[in-house]
Amino acid sequence: MEKYPKIFVIILNYNGKRTLMECLRSVFDCDYPNFEVVLVDNNSTDGSFEAAKAKYPKIHFIKNNKNIGFGAGNNIGIRFALEKMADFVFLLNNDAYLEKSTLSLLISQMKKNPHAGIISPLILNKCDNTIWFAGGTINWLRMKATHSRHAVSDQNNKSFTSGYISGCAMLIRKQAFKEVGLFDEDFFLYYEDADLSVRIARKGFDLLIFPQAIVWHDEQSQGSPQKLYWLVLSGILFFKKNMPSRLRPWLSFYLWLRKKKNELDLYKNKNNQPAQKIAQAFLDAKKYQ
Repeated sequence: MEKYPKIFVIILNYNGKRTLMECLRSVFDCDYPNFEVVLVDNNSTDGSFEAAKAKYPKIHFIKNNKNIGFGAGNNIGIRFALEKMADFVFLLNNDAYLEKSTLSLLISQMKKNPHAGIISPLILNKCDNTIWFAGGTINWLRMKATHSRHAVSDQNNKSFTSGYISGCAMLIRKQAFKEVGLFDEDFFLYYEDADLSVRIARKGFDLLIFPQAIVWHDEQSQGSPQKLYWLVLSGILFFKKNMPSRLRPWLSFYLWLRKKKNELDLYKNKNNQPAQKIAQAFLDAKKYQ
């Protein structure tokens, strides 16, 4: 591998006026010498796309005519990067910020770990420096993909494996895309990163976290009813697609139990907004069967 392989940093933007410029500044302040930036915009209406074009004209700008979701939007940037002979693709949320050495440290780990398909930095909450993502675990029995937020001080000097990698910040080897393809565009929002991770791992690649590399995440979408809808819908799609064959009878029973519980919640209170969103997610999931 050459000393400085080419990285394409792909940032998907949708109305990111509050965070996008700081995200871009952190990328261009990094110490890695061989990267290009692709900004894919999902039809923002807040002026963030235009502000980025004015400030950073060397970026590759792609604007979609509607919001096509996280996976499909990133796929446009990934295809562009691979056509331009990227060695690695680094996906970064528009509300996430790099430490100066993040890309250099991640590339160094890719060189040390030739079987790594994806490597993630340690992701911290910008507001208080607590851990937002230090690895992920997929609980097949309870149908949950959970972020680890435990301290990793005992592993500071080495990478370690993860059940999946968060799409907030992930460095992906081009060969992994060649083996498994891109994001599954059935996922509009959430779980597309876990799905890609599982497919890459099942091809024999490692999924790693390297905690010396740091990204800060400035998320503000927590707790909204619409977020709950997408989490439930995408979760159903993910587990139906990826559940190990031996657990598929359990999957059907567990989904039935969850649906019945939600029906009971609505029976008790028909104005229960979270329960309404969950019911809609179950209904919409039928479209993908």
